[in-house]
Amino acid sequence: MAKTLVLAEKPSVGREIARVLGCKQNGNGYIEGSKYVVTWGLGHLVTLADPEVYDKRYQHWEMEYLPMLPEHHKLVVIKETSGQFKTVQNLMKRSDISDLVIATDAGREGELVARWIMIKAGWKKPAKRLWISSQTDRAIKDGFANLKPASDYDALFRAAQARSQADWLVGLNVTRALTCKFNAQLSAGRVQTPTLALIVSREEEIKRFVPKPYWGVSAKLDGFNATWRDSTNSARTFDEQKAEAIAAKINGKTGTLTAVVKTKKQTPPPAAYDLTELQRDANKKFAYSAKETLSIMQSLYEKHKLLTYPRTDSRYISDDVVATLPERIRSVMVDEYKPLAQKLLKNRPLQTKYIVNNAKVSDHHAIIPTEEQPELWRLTGPERNIYDLVVRRFLAVLMPPFEYEEVKLTLNIEGETFSARGKAIKNQGWKEAYNMSFTLDDEDVDEDEQEQLLPDLRKGDKMKVLSSKVTKGATAPPKRYTEATLLSAMEHPGSKVSDKALSKILEQTSGLGTPATRADIIEKLFSTFYIERRGKELVPTQKGIQLVNIVPDDLRSPELTALWEDRLAKIAKNQEKDSRFISEMKEYASKLVTQVKVSEAKYIHHNQTKEKCPDCGKFLLKVKGKRGEMLVCQDRECGYRKSLSQTTNARCPNCHKKMELRGEGDKQTFHCVCGYREKLSAFKERKSSQGAGKADVRRYMAQQEKKNDGPSNPMAAQLAKWLENN
Repeated sequence: MAKTLVLAEKPSVGREIARVLGCKQNGNGYIEGSKYVVTWGLGHLVTLADPEVYDKRYQHWEMEYLPMLPEHHKLVVIKETSGQFKTVQNLMKRSDISDLVIATDAGREGELVARWIMIKAGWKKPAKRLWISSQTDRAIKDGFANLKPASDYDALFRAAQARSQADWLVGLNVTRALTCKFNAQLSAGRVQTPTLALIVSREEEIKRFVPKPYWGVSAKLDGFNATWRDSTNSARTFDEQKAEAIAAKINGKTGTLTAVVKTKKQTPPPAAYDLTELQRDANKKFAYSAKETLSIMQSLYEKHKLLTYPRTDSRYISDDVVATLPERIRSVMVDEYKPLAQKLLKNRPLQTKYIVNNAKVSDHHAIIPTEEQPELWRLTGPERNIYDLVVRRFLAVLMPPFEYEEVKLTLNIEGETFSARGKAIKNQGWKEAYNMSFTLDDEDVDEDEQEQLLPDLRKGDKMKVLSSKVTKGATAPPKRYTEATLLSAMEHPGSKVSDKALSKILEQTSGLGTPATRADIIEKLFSTFYIERRGKELVPTQKGIQLVNIVPDDLRSPELTALWEDRLAKIAKNQEKDSRFISEMKEYASKLVTQVKVSEAKYIHHNQTKEKCPDCGKFLLKVKGKRGEMLVCQDRECGYRKSLSQTTNARCPNCHKKMELRGEGDKQTFHCVCGYREKLSAFKERKSSQGAGKADVRRYMAQQEKKNDGPSNPMAAQLAKWLENN
């Protein structure tokens, strides 16, 4: 009997699809049933070949061999996952397999994952496409009942492949050119470099900024405070004597209310989450990195099936999803969400005008709860936090606007204008889903005049100034980026582009990167030592600052991404040929390499130490990785690395914070910010006395290896010796 092969992107998704399809026979890398055989990738199993595959001379990074412009790009099986590729390939060659269902993530990158596997494995039989936005049983069953011809997505694949090939041509050529030119481990790319340029530009603005003191005047009246305003309605003056004179003039005098303006206003609920907005809020509220948030979302989507597809750039749903909203509301009728959910269902029909917009839904709709009933106790703390954000936003967007009455008072005191403002809440509306301290970033806030409760007053009322005072402040520099604000800047980089047409394209497309790739881009800036964290702030290193100053101008601006995304969108719509795009990218890569070759810029290692590399004798560089400090050789050919300290998973017995491991060999010691110190040998004894056996240590080692920046992990080495001797 003929069977259908189903290709998922990950084992976890594959197993869930297999369960829904009734496949129960486990194989090595697949699950089989009477009608279906479900297998999976491990993400990408196939990728574009490295340069040396085309020509052995590319094994050596030399400027004379650049640019590298293969006539046709080759695909190779990724060595680390070659076993699973062979499994998939053997299944594709089975005589009883009649057709295939592509069940990888429904998006541009997911399409690329499947098609490259199919091409490399030699698939020639019919294929269909599963396109779903959640991993619930119902979504999977409905998806299989409405499979689309794979050919419907051929153009999407061509766009995905063109993007990957163009990034290869530009990224690898410019990276090698920079590295060879300046003999330093440098890398550049069309998204990574303009993102770094945003951070560097902001740092330069901060360094150039000179604070300027300013003054204001505050008057205390019966029941409220009023703020002085000049003829332009500004509450600030840069003339201290003027402020002192106004404060003295009005003290003890009587003013007249010249205007009492009451305005009924309302604030609509915020739109539902897309991935970038969710990453922003998770960073602001919980300090999660963009990558952490995406990982948590993947778990809630794949493992728990509580939320819809995370890698979306839409904040709306389409008309066809509206019918499912009541069931989704019932699914979250648990815990503290129950009263609000019940209220929404009771007051039907549902208010959907703030969540439904067909024109703003492309591949996937906004992130919303699925119809699955949650078992909240099964969620980890971070999973619970992210789930809470999504559920509250989902309920909020279905609720009425926040309604309030804004009151503005204007007074004339001795010929000077003073003002005060207040707000009277009429209907909490969507804010009922949050506590009342919730604010939106784009809400207008006058930091010189705070809202307050105002007494009931009328125009013409006379009021005595009980006291007056001069307030002082200083203009502030722009704030450094956090991951939250950097994600916003990456999503909306149009303001950095002078060309209005290109700026519009950036706003219409995904901006710098996509919701799915921005987290990895930020992580790469850390791993290449271009940026570092200071608390929540992102600060460029000297290496990052220098790179931005020596790369070709084109790579510093978001304009390149705007041009690419516009053309890739046309390829995906069959409005442009991918071959033409790639041909132009080859010319462009050649141009960039030439610019680097003739550059007269200089690169100076700012972090050179006096310690020499034991392998090549050159001075080592001290760098701060994401998990600690290390020494790296400045010679890119050498590649020597030595860990100086690393943040571990070992908890301080005093304050329970993660400790840092410093030193080498028998002198390795744990250090905690609270002042606690403990030798590694004492730590091992303490763990053993607490019942930690070999299995516990192995798990700990695996966690450390996964988190460590470089291949040299002294903690793992010491524990490995302990395992051998016990």
